[in-house]
Amino acid sequence: MDEREIARRLQAIPQWSLTSRNISRTFQFKGFMGAIAFVNRVAAVAEAANHHPDIDIRWNKVTLHLTTHDQGGLSEKDFLLAERCDALLAGPVS
Repeated sequence: MDEREIARRLQAIPQWSLTSRNISRTFQFKGFMGAIAFVNRVAAVAEAANHHPDIDIRWNKVTLHLTTHDQGGLSEKDFLLAERCDALLAGPVS
């Protein structure tokens, strides 16, 4: 994916940041259990897509890092999974 396409796709997910060869976002919740519930929902979506993020959990914060390792950088898969993770916030996660 070239830089122009990456910039265009980032416009659709403005809370995500480009860092080196991945995109990342930190989600914040009211407490630890809300963060874990979100991670479990991300895990289900990622497994269904066969595309797995790097996940960092810090008490009430979850940071996701997305990249397509077998392509050496970002691909359509990363942006689709980012959109799906953002959509998980519409559900009952606290």
